Amino acid sequence: MTTIQLDTEIHTSIEKAFNLSLDIDFHKKSAAQTNEEAIAGVTSGIIKLNETVTWRGKHLGIVLTHKSIISALEHPYHFIDEMVQGQFKSFKHRHYFEEKNGVVHMKDIITYTTPYGILGKLLDVLFIKNHMTQFITHRNLALKNELEA
Repeated sequence: MTTIQLDTEIHTSIEKAFNLSLDIDFHKKSAAQTNEEAIAGVTSGIIKLNETVTWRGKHLGIVLTHKSIISALEHPYHFIDEMVQGQFKSFKHRHYFEEKNGVVHMKDIITYTTPYGILGKLLDVLFIKNHMTQFITHRNLALKNELEA
């Protein structure tokens, strides 16, 4: 299992950071580099607890689909999106929000397991972990820029 942890500080309210993180339309905008489209489930607006979205986008040169569910949500402090169907054996993204003195500390913890045994582990070390880290970092910077503008 691979774990990626990212920490981002945003000068905004916890409500705004939390809500924008659940906004399908904003995700499409922030993931423009992968041409991500919401093709099934919730395809626009704010996704809620127990709702699903299926994404299609180009990652590492391959068009992939990824269906996830919001499996936990404690507004405005925490939510989890988990893969229901996709390329990983398992994939869970935990989002945590804490506000202190007008600054939101946003923590992402992504855990996943690649398929294909040793080959999957090698691909993870060579490409996947770095790609996932860059993808989420880019998304968090887009959130920060939008909320601090």
